[in-house]
Amino acid sequence: MNRPTERPANPSFSSGPCAKRPGWDAGALRTDALGRSHRSALGKARLKEAIDKTRAVLEVPESHLIGIVPASDTGAYEMAMWTLLGARPVTALAWESFGQGWVTDAVKQLGLEPIVVTADYGALPDLASVDTDTDVLFTWNGTTSGVRVPNGDWIKPDRQGLTLCDATSAAFAQDLPWDRLDVVTYSWQKVLGGEAQHGILILGPRAVERLESHTPAWPIPKIFRLTKGGKLIEGIFEGATINTPSMLAVEDYLDALSWAETVGGLSGLKARANENAKLLGEWVARTEWIENLAEDPAARSNTSVCLKIVDPRIASLPEDGQRAFQKAIEKRLAAEEAAFDIGAYRDAPPGLRIWCGATVEPQDVRLLTQWLDWAFESEIGAISG
Repeated sequence: MNRPTERPANPSFSSGPCAKRPGWDAGALRTDALGRSHRSALGKARLKEAIDKTRAVLEVPESHLIGIVPASDTGAYEMAMWTLLGARPVTALAWESFGQGWVTDAVKQLGLEPIVVTADYGALPDLASVDTDTDVLFTWNGTTSGVRVPNGDWIKPDRQGLTLCDATSAAFAQDLPWDRLDVVTYSWQKVLGGEAQHGILILGPRAVERLESHTPAWPIPKIFRLTKGGKLIEGIFEGATINTPSMLAVEDYLDALSWAETVGGLSGLKARANENAKLLGEWVARTEWIENLAEDPAARSNTSVCLKIVDPRIASLPEDGQRAFQKAIEKRLAAEEAAFDIGAYRDAPPGLRIWCGATVEPQDVRLLTQWLDWAFESEIGAISG
């Protein structure tokens, strides 16, 4: 196969940190808050603007509070677990590595005895069987498996438990049913391509009620504390962060949110991700050597698209041989500056993982598919001859 002649304009297809918005330039960021205290009037105003823009672009209802917290999505989700769990039985769902991490936290760190419901990479468990009168831990979009929850119909409107949703690769790209979600967390380094290390914690009224009525049996680290004297620390959700944030990262997030408004807000962001995933899916459908890891089309992610190599010459190899072939494709494409960081996650089955979120341009996805075919044929030729 002839080597393609045109590269993607932006070869960054990593699933986190993800591609910056089209046309991103550090010179576009405001700098007047840099070097100032995050507790100054200016610092708090910029943090509050980030919260307000989040609500507007993500279409978060007024019933839910939004806070900027430390340590990316992990910090936001563990903050929710440490402060909210323990009042009711817990069900933990896991079908990829991050969901498994929340299971580990619940069992080994918090000493809970949750009902654990799992599925293999590429599949979802029977969500209809989940008891939402328990507190439920789950990821909306499995970043390392390419499997997403199709909808929230399985969550009872009159549930007794809380739903704690890790939405880090779903927020801004997929529909989130706010009336069914009591806690939502994400990191802005995903669909909006922001800089890492900060998380967003969104709390519904039922979560706030739990916070103010429940005292966990375990110690709460300072950076996890959301209440004082049994009352919510409301300032956290108005721009008074628990610890010192990077104001440069905040400015970058504000820039991404402003760009999101120019492409049509939430509907525009979802449309861009859907278009990218559709283009990649059409290539998969006509290509014999590759398939989608997610078995059910309705559960396939439109952001972190995970693929498996099914050509019998590779699929018949032991796992370390399959992974070596995967890495050879990665290395060849990176050397050509055609695609960076597209290997499957280390705990996932061997294959490729391609980010299709809103900051990726559709034309770059089209060009990428040509390079993928070329890299595959080149590596098959290398091992055959």
